[in-house]
Amino acid sequence: MGKLDYGVVGNCRTAALISNKGSLDWFCFPDFDSPSIFSKILDKDKGGSFEFITDKDCIISQKYLEHSNILCTTYEMKEGAFEVLDFMPRYKIGEFSSYYLPPELYRFIRLKHGKPHFKIRYNPRPNYGKEKVFHKRGPTYIKTVSTSNNRNTIYLYSDLNLLDILEERSVVLTGDAYIMIAYSQKLIKIDLTRVYLEYQRTKVYWLDWINRSKKFAYYNDTIERSMLVLKLLSYQKTGAVLAALTTSIPETIGGERNWDYRFCWLRDASMSIKTLISLGHKGAARRFMGFIHNVLKSKQERFQIMYGIRNEKILREKTLSHLAGFEASKPVRIGNKAYLQKQNDSLGYLMDVIYYYYRYFPGTLDEIEEMWEVVKNIVKTVSEEWEKPDNGIWEIRNKISHFVTSKVMCWVAMDRAIKIALLLDETGYVLKWEAIAAKIKQDVMDKGWKEEISSFSQTYDNTELDASLLLMEDYGFISSSDEKYIKTVDAIQKELMNNDLLYRYRNQDDFGISTSAFTICNFWLVKALYRIGRINQAKELFERLLTYGNHLNLFSEDLDFETKGQLGNFPQAYSHLAIIETAILLTKELSLSRFIRP
Repeated sequence: MGKLDYGVVGNCRTAALISNKGSLDWFCFPDFDSPSIFSKILDKDKGGSFEFITDKDCIISQKYLEHSNILCTTYEMKEGAFEVLDFMPRYKIGEFSSYYLPPELYRFIRLKHGKPHFKIRYNPRPNYGKEKVFHKRGPTYIKTVSTSNNRNTIYLYSDLNLLDILEERSVVLTGDAYIMIAYSQKLIKIDLTRVYLEYQRTKVYWLDWINRSKKFAYYNDTIERSMLVLKLLSYQKTGAVLAALTTSIPETIGGERNWDYRFCWLRDASMSIKTLISLGHKGAARRFMGFIHNVLKSKQERFQIMYGIRNEKILREKTLSHLAGFEASKPVRIGNKAYLQKQNDSLGYLMDVIYYYYRYFPGTLDEIEEMWEVVKNIVKTVSEEWEKPDNGIWEIRNKISHFVTSKVMCWVAMDRAIKIALLLDETGYVLKWEAIAAKIKQDVMDKGWKEEISSFSQTYDNTELDASLLLMEDYGFISSSDEKYIKTVDAIQKELMNNDLLYRYRNQDDFGISTSAFTICNFWLVKALYRIGRINQAKELFERLLTYGNHLNLFSEDLDFETKGQLGNFPQAYSHLAIIETAILLTKELSLSRFIRP
């Protein structure tokens, strides 16, 4: 089992991580990017948590309710048993189909049998564990107030004895109960009837959402869980899609590659949205297109690689020196100065999803016209920038180079722009854009291919291998039957594979040599093997990779080469979208094989 043995619950406003023992160890409140009120995951002593304390002989198990993002943790002891259903309300309301997604988390406690007992440790530590609190008891709630800022308050509602909660006294459960954390004081009565109603409404929402998704003959459960993760990473208010829910979970224990991922990268978000479109979910895609409109308010706007979830453009990075870090891995960072980087590949992914938009669900005439201006803006940017070096897909911080994948994705941007122009009957642009696309492609073939390694290389000026080169075929730059692509796949598998997992690259960067496997790269290899005809090898690798998920089949950014444990920010959109894409590819093959094999 990995080191990130957490489940996630959320409502597309914020989300919480709950350990396999039922401890709420990470919760940013009231939004995804707000300061945390529980951050035990980053400091066991200072971070704060919300836990159920049971005897050591208690057997604890955890699962998701089927087809939902409701997490169920079960506690079995000799005196009896109970389960905690953790969820955040999300459902449609009103005639205009708006959503109810308040900043609150319910812990619905259901008695299974007997008279089990437990203690509750309620230890909020606002502002990433910096601030201490004091509690005020009201008639039906505990009001928790920061000692540093008396306007920073949260509310806890429960039908359990509030003093028992505050003083961590033993509770004997004789019936169902609830605890609810809210950002705002509730103006309606909170009781078990209301809690049960919120639970059922939220459950029905998730069941309905999954029911509207495509179904598959193989790997359907795997695809479904990853879909639910991607959905939780979308921010309802603006359409932004987060890269992950956490900050500073290290890529390597004790290392410095600890970053804040609670932002919207154009690359990650575009890939996630394209995946959701393929599964029948156009709502999230429409909202993301709205997000793009809002960050590009005029034709003069320059593209950034990433934005805040409310369209913020400045994401200043700073270190939280008071926190020990996950498994004592410092520094803990908030903000991310990668927003200043130049990554020419980002616009290729964005243009690809815009092409999907035009092809599958174009909006009203004004929306189509506004998005066409975005397309021309991207083309202009790519035309001006593709020949220049950049920081690359892996965000090398202190060095720019002519990364081959960046050039390939610039070609993708031009190729999809041409396809969009043809869809819109704007043929006057096509010849000019085709000339630029052809020039980029020839440049890559001339400078990116290295005979001495029988492979495309990471950059024009080195002979290193890079797992992102596997995407060349996926985005249509090169055919899967092309000898150069096949040799590139062979070289990457031979040189970057280590103990059944793949490095993204092996050469030294500004933080040394990476010592963990980048999860998504492994799924890229599965797809590449499939596409060059090595189907059994692809299937075997895919099914082995699935065993490296945590106890709930959730994946982070990285995997440890030795233990196969989860590392890096969690859960990671990149990893889960790759699982979906790869599973869909393989399920088509398996479905076909039912008819062609004896």
